[in-house]
Amino acid sequence: MLARVDQLNRDIAEVEELIAPFEQAVERLDDIPGIGRTAASLILSEIGLDMTRFPTAGHLASWARFAPTTKESAGRKKGRSATGHGNPYLARVLGEAAVSAGKTNTFHGERYRRIARRRGKKRAIVAVGRSITWHLLSDPNARSIDLGADFHDTRIGPERKKRNHVRQLEALGYRVILEPIA
Repeated sequence: MLARVDQLNRDIAEVEELIAPFEQAVERLDDIPGIGRTAASLILSEIGLDMTRFPTAGHLASWARFAPTTKESAGRKKGRSATGHGNPYLARVLGEAAVSAGKTNTFHGERYRRIARRRGKKRAIVAVGRSITWHLLSDPNARSIDLGADFHDTRIGPERKKRNHVRQLEALGYRVILEPIA
């Protein structure tokens, strides 16, 4: 048992030594909710720092086999809903990071919960996981900025909500007259 612990400590030291030249990128990824140093190290080891081979975040997600698919015939789902060849290790790390981010009170956490309510947990994991890393790695000067859990609520102001509700009621055949209460 003690030999295993010693081997594990040597392995951890070796990983820290190998990831040392990429410390700045690890720190930037570590700022993202849901991604710790271990996940950041795994992401960098799988995709590296050269993001020119991925023109968009969608290309990276597709390469990682981290994209939702629908294979249907006559209304019946076919296959395992995997998208073919890719990097399953990176997909797993992104999925775990998305689930971890979903448990926080941040923009990514609220985005996860909003999508999970409407479309299910699997689609929420994919949506949040796809948006987590590419933007930070494609721009070396970019830092993670949390927009806040209330971003969607503050972005949609009361006037916009009124217009949308009036439009929906008129589409149902009602004439709407709004009068303030006080």
